[in-house]
Amino acid sequence: MLIALFPGDGIGPEIVAQAKRVLDALAIDGLTYEEGLVGGAAYKAVGHPLPPATLDLAKRADAILFGAVGDPDCDSLERHLRPEQAILGLRKELGLFSNLRPAKVFPELADASALKHEVASAIDLLIVRETNGDVYFGEKGMRKTPEGLREGYDIMSYNEEQVRKIAHQGFQAARARRGKLCSVDKANVLETSQLWRDVVIEVSADYPDVALSHMYVDNAAMQLVRNPGQFDVIVTGNMFGDILSDQASMCVGSIGMLASATLNDSNQGLYEPIHGSAPDIAGQGKANPLATVLSAGMMLRYSLGLPEQADRIEAAVAKALADGARSFDLGGTMSTVEMGDAVLAALA
Repeated sequence: MLIALFPGDGIGPEIVAQAKRVLDALAIDGLTYEEGLVGGAAYKAVGHPLPPATLDLAKRADAILFGAVGDPDCDSLERHLRPEQAILGLRKELGLFSNLRPAKVFPELADASALKHEVASAIDLLIVRETNGDVYFGEKGMRKTPEGLREGYDIMSYNEEQVRKIAHQGFQAARARRGKLCSVDKANVLETSQLWRDVVIEVSADYPDVALSHMYVDNAAMQLVRNPGQFDVIVTGNMFGDILSDQASMCVGSIGMLASATLNDSNQGLYEPIHGSAPDIAGQGKANPLATVLSAGMMLRYSLGLPEQADRIEAAVAKALADGARSFDLGGTMSTVEMGDAVLAALA
């Protein structure tokens, strides 16, 4: 089983190194690694954020463990050369359309949430986000209006097959959890969302055991802080999912705790923390590696078919937190390596 390691930019190399330490400690037979350049690091080395050699490795790998991309030095580049194009390119080239972002409060971190303890403690949800459509992949550009004003445009669009695929993912996830699916859209003002809602309703006929509800995205954002315990699985589009999953991360205490998986039809997946490259703390040993460690656990579960080893990683993270391990974002003083050490001690 080949794992492609793409550390990327900023804190990416630091957190991926800790996740690999945890994977190595599991001593899984047949697990091999190859490392590739992505993002700003790749642009600076070879002139492109997703070089051909990296893309080839991604296609050969059984799964990808990804750090983060984003480098302020590259902000003035043409858009197709910016670091973020690496992740968008991988999603497109590998057909990675289904992003899974679980958000669950570890009991020890309930007080770290900005929400009241009793509200935060109830959070146990999964956001299923479509990642191959929407405004991120639609036609975009800059133009002049007839009055000579500069105007930027980004076209939001989904076709029914894209919606149908992600809807099935959402229903299947809900069926495996508590049987409740909330589809989030903006059907009162967007034609794209009206199609979304219509297709989700059509797909629901295949899942009579799952309770389907609908919610406008602005209300969903409010409900995530008012009563997040009501949600089991949320299925939504690319842009709404991007925003809501980041919001959910702060509801559980820190963006440094949320893992994610992005899968294609064959369950080949890209696994990454959702927090980004954090260039302001890169190289300082302050980054929380737990989201990346938990992403490695998701990789074992979804792409490599090793649920017992995934359970061991999740249990080790929980024990490390219960024993008092805290990185800077969690109000502690432990370094990136020390947090890795704590997980390894719990794993042993």
